[in-house]
Amino acid sequence: MAGKKKTTETEAVKAAETTAAGEEVKAAAEAEKPVEEKEAAAPKKKAVRKTSAAKKTTAAKKTAAPKKTAAPKKTAAPKKTAAPKKTATRRKKAVEAPAEAAAPVEAPVEAAAPVEAPVEAAAPVEAPVEAPVEAAAPVEAPVEAAAPVEAPVEAAAPVEAPVETPAEPELPQPRRSIAFIGSECYPFVKTGGLGDVMYALPKALIAQNCDVRVIIPRYKCIPDKYQEKMVYRGAFDMDLCSDGKRYYVGIMEYVWDGVVYDFIDNEEFFSFGKPYTNLIDDIPKFCYFGKAALAALNYMDWIPDVIHCHDWQAGLVPVYLRTMFQNTPLGRSKVMITIHNLRFQGIYDIPTIQYWSGLPDYVFNKDALKQGYNDANMFKGGLTYSNMITTVSSTYAGEIQTGFFGENLDAHLRYHSGKLRGIINGIDYGMWDSATDSLLAAPYDINTVLENKKANKLALQEELGLEKDEGKFVIGLISRLTNQKGLDLINAIVPEIMDGNTQVVVLGTGDAEYENSFRGYENMYKGSFCANIMYDEGRAHKIYAGSDALLVPSLFEPCGLTQLICMHYGTVPIVRETGGLKDTVEPFNEFTSEGNGFTFDRYEAGLLLDAINRAKTLYFTDRSRWDDMVKRDMAKDVSWENSAKQYRALYVEMTQ
Repeated sequence: MAGKKKTTETEAVKAAETTAAGEEVKAAAEAEKPVEEKEAAAPKKKAVRKTSAAKKTTAAKKTAAPKKTAAPKKTAAPKKTAAPKKTATRRKKAVEAPAEAAAPVEAPVEAAAPVEAPVEAAAPVEAPVEAPVEAAAPVEAPVEAAAPVEAPVEAAAPVEAPVETPAEPELPQPRRSIAFIGSECYPFVKTGGLGDVMYALPKALIAQNCDVRVIIPRYKCIPDKYQEKMVYRGAFDMDLCSDGKRYYVGIMEYVWDGVVYDFIDNEEFFSFGKPYTNLIDDIPKFCYFGKAALAALNYMDWIPDVIHCHDWQAGLVPVYLRTMFQNTPLGRSKVMITIHNLRFQGIYDIPTIQYWSGLPDYVFNKDALKQGYNDANMFKGGLTYSNMITTVSSTYAGEIQTGFFGENLDAHLRYHSGKLRGIINGIDYGMWDSATDSLLAAPYDINTVLENKKANKLALQEELGLEKDEGKFVIGLISRLTNQKGLDLINAIVPEIMDGNTQVVVLGTGDAEYENSFRGYENMYKGSFCANIMYDEGRAHKIYAGSDALLVPSLFEPCGLTQLICMHYGTVPIVRETGGLKDTVEPFNEFTSEGNGFTFDRYEAGLLLDAINRAKTLYFTDRSRWDDMVKRDMAKDVSWENSAKQYRALYVEMTQ
């Protein structure tokens, strides 16, 4: 019994010791809780502070470490000793024991002090705990270093710019589909300005949100490099003549720069070496072409909003559209016809044109195709049946309504003046750009024109066998050698131009009278006059760049491209005030120093000579003002963009 009692007392003492130690640990944990909360808040502040502040915080933590970390260790102990709750029953028994037995309990309470030693010994454990905290300071550096990572994100802004660039120029609305029908188109076949327009205007319209197809004949003279790339689209037979005779119509297609080119194939009509031969052959050829072009559109099931015809060769297209094709899907299309040169109209006797076209009798009246008593005029019929008539300059649109320029259609055009508009042509900067022209000895822009133009002049003089002198006044002439271009005026004043300080360069072919006359001048003024009786595209570029002035003294000029090209190359134009020349060249004013060329009005040789002398006087006596005019010419916008916008506005007006 004594042994059992002793054992019970011993267990009671141990339970008391354990309970006392647990209560002491609890009290210490509660006392230390605020310190822990402060300690937990410290890292949050660190993230905001700079590195120097972080170091101070870390140092402060090291000082407080022993006391702070002791609490977590003591707190962890009671959780593990939660199991001794069973001793609560034993404690009750110990309390029932005699009071004297409680005395030995106090000794173990004092002995509980050593329990603190392991707790203090736990302080070294703090070092590894704090080491990561200190080591976390370098982690902050990468956080700050993350700022450079944001730089690429900011640098990504330029990447967004290209994405926005395509959407930046909003295309004009609504979209329109246009079919161009004409007899020639650069680079496939070209004999004059019409070929340039048929090439450049469709390209410019693509940028104005137009869907464009160009339809021309498939001449045998088209270079093989283009013929080989054509794709067969289909073929069919078509009624053409009034007696029911049928002809083959083939469609070959070529796509280039976003424009679709459809070629009407028939060797019976287009196997000649040149686009135009003689009127006897050309009348049947273009009666066939106009009808075949419309039939091809129906065959391909491509119905344009507007059919845009050019010159007399497509003159019957509006007539066919409003008669034979009126009840087809194509009948809902509008039609426009453009006058590039009113002198050529496709006039022949009525029976011939009626046979080859198969048109009904009622269109051969004085208000439509009939011209005079027995003739039919293909161009006149097109003007009558079209919804809109355009010319290639505003001045020319007014001139052709007069007797002198109207070519016997002035009354007819005055009657239709309500649908007559004038839109100036432009030039293709891709073909004509002095800054990128590889044919020049020294390409130049507006900033280098004054220096590099001298180099091009010297290169031109050397190539043509002229006296090499950059101080000479070089006059260029690039033209068909005919009366329409004012060649009779030039021929009359050449001896008065050649004064020892002037050189003349001629490029072109035409009437034998002028070809022989210019060859004679070349022999007479060797080293100062050069006659190139030919047409050479490369040499034309060099003359535009190497000349100081260019002559365009035309009797009439619907638009003219030479004056536009020469201005873009920094060469000063000398022109007669007619048609497009008047619309594009502003005469120089010696008092205000305004203007970009020299002009004369009446068609007289003396006035042309006066304009040339005024240009020479400014060149030799006031070079600074001459140079300013050269720069004004280069700065002038002569591109197709403005013209394309005007044409597009007309297309929309016609189809609303």
